[in-house]
Amino acid sequence: MWPLVSRSTEPRVAGLERDRRERVGDHGGVDERYRGFPDGFFERTDPSPDARFYAPPRLVTHIDEGAVAAVGALYDELGLSGDVLDLCSSWVSHFRVAPDRLVVLGMNPVELDRNPQAAARVVHDLNRDPQVPFADASFDAATCCVSVDYLVHPIEVFDEVARVLRPHAPFACTFSNRCFPTKAIRGWLATDDESHLVIVRDYFHRSNGWGDVVAERRTPPNHTGDPLFAVWAERDGVSIADRVAPT
Repeated sequence: MWPLVSRSTEPRVAGLERDRRERVGDHGGVDERYRGFPDGFFERTDPSPDARFYAPPRLVTHIDEGAVAAVGALYDELGLSGDVLDLCSSWVSHFRVAPDRLVVLGMNPVELDRNPQAAARVVHDLNRDPQVPFADASFDAATCCVSVDYLVHPIEVFDEVARVLRPHAPFACTFSNRCFPTKAIRGWLATDDESHLVIVRDYFHRSNGWGDVVAERRTPPNHTGDPLFAVWAERDGVSIADRVAPT
């Protein structure tokens, strides 16, 4: 079994602003929206293909029961229903009540096949290809649970989520302080929980198609188990066609 570690034992940096000079990081030559992230921010200790790492099925939950309950409570609060896309999914999606149609996208076919709430399953590596294989405006909501810290092209992925969501549909990202350290991006490992909220909020702000962003801790401050944090926003009401500049 690959280890999950708590980032409470990792060195913490008090915020990102000290490192946010006018430098272009890893993606600078490709997408100017990555300007300001430090060099190496999106690198990982293990740069080998993710398909190799995620090949062994892991039929376990990666956060404890209290954090899982907080995920389900958030989904209820946001009213996630209808056609829902669960990104970086596995054998459990943490909905208290399954949406009408849940599409799970992840890396391991065995795990996805075991997901009892899924109506459709797609094996897809977002780090190899951040474009998701769905038509525009296909979903009423999207989720990404304890996996945003593994994305090496997060802005492109967030662009794609906005593309496949219908107007005003929410996208909820939840995370804790646990991870596979060799596959999480270096910028995540070097920063603390509050900075993780800033990072994911920044992904929304730098990508296209989002309204106001909410970022908060979802477990109480005195919670003794795994903490649960969430950042979410609604897709704005501008249609895909209206985004295309006239020629």
